[in-house]
Amino acid sequence: METEAYIALGSNLGDRELNLLLAVAELGKITGSRITALSSFYETAPVGMPEGTPSFYNAVARLSTTLPSPFELLKELQRIEQQVFARAASSVPASRRMDLDLLLFGGQMLESLELTLPHPRMTQRRFVLVPLLEIAPELLDPASGAPLKTLLTGLSADQQIRILE
Repeated sequence: METEAYIALGSNLGDRELNLLLAVAELGKITGSRITALSSFYETAPVGMPEGTPSFYNAVARLSTTLPSPFELLKELQRIEQQVFARAASSVPASRRMDLDLLLFGGQMLESLELTLPHPRMTQRRFVLVPLLEIAPELLDPASGAPLKTLLTGLSADQQIRILE
């Protein structure tokens, strides 16, 4: 049985657009998975990072997967970050070639040390909701049942996001 998962992609080091494209290719290689939608690419101001941090390029991909659990998908995302993009673990927000965040895995809700679903800050981030709603405009937040469109309109306009041409 296939499950729809949504993954946020972000890069603010190196060739950011190429990094996103490479990450999409790697997502497509995950066993039992295929990309069924990809948002436009957006340039966004960094959130929660030191002043002077380079802007991010962000996107969201929808993945249909036969992986039996979100933990298995998370392991694949971490493998891509570490092996393909040489991302090292950090306890503080840091610039990176690639950040892959599992936003949703079907309608599952869970909270563990390794993973929280839906992603705990998803509904607070314009750079996640705008591309997510581009590819899935009718999605509801599994935690609150609210339409994500409604949650987006409630966000502060100071989170800058610009679609790349």
